[in-house]
Amino acid sequence: MKNKKIKFALILLSLLCFLNFNLAFAQNNNNSQEQNEVVEITISAAGDCTLGSDLSRGYKYSFMEEFYKQNKNYGYFFKNVKHIFEKDDLTIVNLEGTLTNATKMAEKDYKFKGLPEFANILKQGNIEAVNLANNHTYDYLVKGYKDTMYYLEKSGIKYFGRENRTIVEVKGIKLGLLGYSGRIDSKALRNTIKNDIKYLKSKGASVVIVNFHWGEEKNYYANETQKSLGRFTIDCGADLVLGHHPHVIQGIEEYKGKKIIYSLGNFCFGGNKNPFDKDTFIYQQTFKFKEGKLVDSKSYKIIPCSVSSVKYRNNYQPTPLTGKDAQRVLDRIKMYSK
Repeated sequence: MKNKKIKFALILLSLLCFLNFNLAFAQNNNNSQEQNEVVEITISAAGDCTLGSDLSRGYKYSFMEEFYKQNKNYGYFFKNVKHIFEKDDLTIVNLEGTLTNATKMAEKDYKFKGLPEFANILKQGNIEAVNLANNHTYDYLVKGYKDTMYYLEKSGIKYFGRENRTIVEVKGIKLGLLGYSGRIDSKALRNTIKNDIKYLKSKGASVVIVNFHWGEEKNYYANETQKSLGRFTIDCGADLVLGHHPHVIQGIEEYKGKKIIYSLGNFCFGGNKNPFDKDTFIYQQTFKFKEGKLVDSKSYKIIPCSVSSVKYRNNYQPTPLTGKDAQRVLDRIKMYSK
């Protein structure tokens, strides 16, 4: 009887060892497969979004009037592009203005303000991150700037730019986001860019995307400051440079295998009731990673759009273009890129 018990115990022990070995083998095999898997992350970027108005210039046909006309429907504004932003992994725009109830304003020509709850417009439009480094950040002084950050954070919208060096984690990959006012190419700015990129990489960022508010308004071609700063930023380790401010589209440059988008133009832009040029585009790029390291970023796409779904005015509803209109925008970008 004693021998039978010993024999049974030995068989049971052998079975447990066999199962543990197979389990360990399967786990190692799965880990190996996971490490060899390619992770793809698609970024969408669009230009100037002013979610509000300068009401000193009249209420009629303003962004605010449109909001109330649409029965306070936050989803109205990005309705026609939401299907694009839903399918990507991260959508970035330039937030040109403030979200605040502040009343004290800067002494300047144009002062943009939207309601604090307009952060819901971004949320419902599937926009996850916004740049705050632009010439309208302080339209309602420090309070307006702080309020904007508070309401964005409250709504779960990431923000970056100026002193905000932001890391967003997508599919286990860390993406670094930076933003600057790049109107002047100075030594101080270059040092900041270099140090900020180095900082984000030290924190584990596998990709760094840099936004610049730069260039000359209504100029379709990038100036020398844009070119110089854009290339320098790539030299410092950035993987993509996105530009805005001219309020019109500009060209795209490939530099050392990386893209510089000189101007994305306007997008959902409450700063102008009827822009003379309504052409814009969404820029998309797919980054591929293996074992957490960037292995490919060549795949990109341009989606031609209009800032409005109607031609006779701005109804603040960016809309993809098709057919001849889409080709016209693509041809313009090619021409400005030469």
